[in-house]
Amino acid sequence: MTKHFASDTAVLLGRSLRRIARSPDTVVTTAVLPIAFMLLFVYVFGGAIQHGSGSYVAYLLPGILLITIASGISYTAFRLFQDLQSGLFERFRSMPIARSAVLWGHVLTSLVANLVSVAVVVGVAVLTGFRSGAGLPAWLAVAGILLLFTLALTWIAVIPGLLARSGDGASAFSYPLIFLPFVSSAFVPTASMPGPVRAFAEHQPVTAIVNAIRGLLTQQPVGAEIWTALAWCAGVLVAAYGLAMLIYRRISR
Repeated sequence: MTKHFASDTAVLLGRSLRRIARSPDTVVTTAVLPIAFMLLFVYVFGGAIQHGSGSYVAYLLPGILLITIASGISYTAFRLFQDLQSGLFERFRSMPIARSAVLWGHVLTSLVANLVSVAVVVGVAVLTGFRSGAGLPAWLAVAGILLLFTLALTWIAVIPGLLARSGDGASAFSYPLIFLPFVSSAFVPTASMPGPVRAFAEHQPVTAIVNAIRGLLTQQPVGAEIWTALAWCAGVLVAAYGLAMLIYRRISR
């Protein structure tokens, strides 16, 4: 069964990656918005923002990476919606294929596409002056957090992809996720925010994730932040996966 699932998922992953290869503009579009935000804040607002020591691009980058991923998953929901509306799922049900492989093909495609987009954004950050003395273990920890974050958000994207009535509706869910980092420690310290906003910013998942990544990249102590970040990512992932699979089973029946 595991071998059957793995081979089916690999075939569907290859199919989705070929679709992206034929329209690479989706990856470019995913990276354009976060890069625009990064350049705007670094070169326009950065000089007026008190963020502590170090370069502002290093302070900013973790939040920009999360925005990149949140922007990228909207295409996952849209592609899934297209497959559902085209009748592809009905054809798959008539074939000896692992049922969950259909969703995992889209999820793994999201991981690959977001990896490319994140690499592009990091490259632009280096051009704008980003430098990090972090060693390999720290970079691997950052990669692990981003991987878990991408998985969590991608499984969230599966839900509107299955339930939406239109392509615009399938992808529009990502807008609140894209702007959530703006009410966190991603761009300014939470201490500068008014009371109610500060309380929300300090207790929402993006702040813990941003602080953990920032601490790893700047070689600062991360303390409990990294465990809080991992707990948020894992909790959202489990909840989103369970709900997505429940919806998929009902649709399949």
